[in-house]
Amino acid sequence: MKILALESSGLVASVAVTEDDNLLGEYTINYKKTHSQTLLPMLDEVAKMIELDLKSVDVIAVSAGPGSFTGLRIGSATAKGLALALDKKIVSVPTVDALAYNLWGSADLVCPLMDARRQQAYTGLYEFSEGQMNRVLAQCAAGIDEITEKVNQLGRRTVFLGDGVPVFADYIKEHVKVPYLFAPAHCNKQRAASVAALGAVLYEKGLAEDAAAHKPEYLRLSQAERERQEKVRDFRI
Repeated sequence: MKILALESSGLVASVAVTEDDNLLGEYTINYKKTHSQTLLPMLDEVAKMIELDLKSVDVIAVSAGPGSFTGLRIGSATAKGLALALDKKIVSVPTVDALAYNLWGSADLVCPLMDARRQQAYTGLYEFSEGQMNRVLAQCAAGIDEITEKVNQLGRRTVFLGDGVPVFADYIKEHVKVPYLFAPAHCNKQRAASVAALGAVLYEKGLAEDAAAHKPEYLRLSQAERERQEKVRDFRI
């Protein structure tokens, strides 16, 4: 089975193509450009380098959220456009799950942290056993104090990864009471290869959807929507 995967939920833009258990190509950028500028050119470059006929793709996997509202919309629109043009289905892959999947097989507890501003993170807790990833805490928006308290309660060595690590590193160093590690550069940010690999698992479980049904999973309101609600609340008061 051949999977085209897209990742644009955060600062990283990434495109990958897998076939069964082989990664045929991946293009990942984390440098000062908007995803609207990079995602399609990256796809075009990968397709050229591996001589990919897009019609040969079986399914499109996309990082579906949470994450940047703009990034998720770009990824979603790109996936839907490709799926409609190619008459393919989409697998919506939870962003935090895919980030944890970077550390497949880890013996430690895995805690992705995506910076969600205002001392919050998009996060979750994961463990691997018998070749499968299990959710200890499903992806959610939580305060850094809440997630570190949960880590302490579980009492297990934990690996932190994601763009929230540099944001919350000082807090983690001060408040986490269990042994912990920060994942290294090659596996500490979102990757389309992980979206593809986890997408394959979800596809086998029958979780592919028609393009028209796909939509991002934001988990919380956008900043603009939150500010609007605050203004309405202040006006009523």
